[in-house]
Amino acid sequence: MFVIVGWLLAMGCIFGVYIAHGGNIGVILHALPFEMITILGAALGAFLANNQMKVVKATLKGLGRCFKGSKFSKARYLEVLALLFDILQKARKEGLMSIEGDVEDPHNSALFKKYPSVSGDHHVVEFITDYLRMMVSGSLNSHEIESLMDSEIDTHHAEEHAAVAAIGRLAGGLPAFGIVAAVLGVVNTMGSVGQPPAVLGGMIGSALVGTFLGILLAYGFVEPLGGLLEQKVEDAGKELQCIKITLLASMQGYAPTVAIEFGRKVLFSGDRPSFSELEGHVKKK
Repeated sequence: MFVIVGWLLAMGCIFGVYIAHGGNIGVILHALPFEMITILGAALGAFLANNQMKVVKATLKGLGRCFKGSKFSKARYLEVLALLFDILQKARKEGLMSIEGDVEDPHNSALFKKYPSVSGDHHVVEFITDYLRMMVSGSLNSHEIESLMDSEIDTHHAEEHAAVAAIGRLAGGLPAFGIVAAVLGVVNTMGSVGQPPAVLGGMIGSALVGTFLGILLAYGFVEPLGGLLEQKVEDAGKELQCIKITLLASMQGYAPTVAIEFGRKVLFSGDRPSFSELEGHVKKK
């Protein structure tokens, strides 16, 4: 929602001031289709040539996420921490082997079913169950598991940032493609030097629209989307960090109530539930 509002505000200010100062919007509208095809077509071709197909797919998926609200809210983190509390509490009371069934078949686990917003996220469920399985097996100590967690989180971070980097490169190339479109317009104008000054002026104005559009698309549309996607990637990584810290605290002997407090402290302040909110939510569940 804020993406659309931001774009409308930017376009309103840019074109509103242009018109208010007596600018001829007709020149821009006349050149717009041709310049847009040139710039966007060249940018799309370069984007495909510059990225592997998996990065292209990840970028398209990431752009779709930019137009949706973030799922990483205080309510989401309350659910994640409450799920971890229930699992760790059961393991503490009944022994680690008691959660083996929940770990091996989380989709049919009563614990996971209590938290549908979390259990419906395949990546998060897999992250939790993989390391709970290692804890149940007892073959690795907390330092070894922490190293594995860090490696997985780093890999996830790198994969997600590939799309962010691809969008950044696209934004960086758009002004150059705008210049290409403008140069072609100038070349076309130079081939019509016998035309009246009014016609030549219109042709030069249309050529300069290419430079304008390249810069506008880069810094008004594409780069903001890259920045927004990067923030969403950081939010996803923060959730994994929260799970990691909670499980490691449990492995180090802390009670479930203390372990989830470790995890809570990792969260960004704007999304972090308070101690009383988390305590009340856990007791309610």
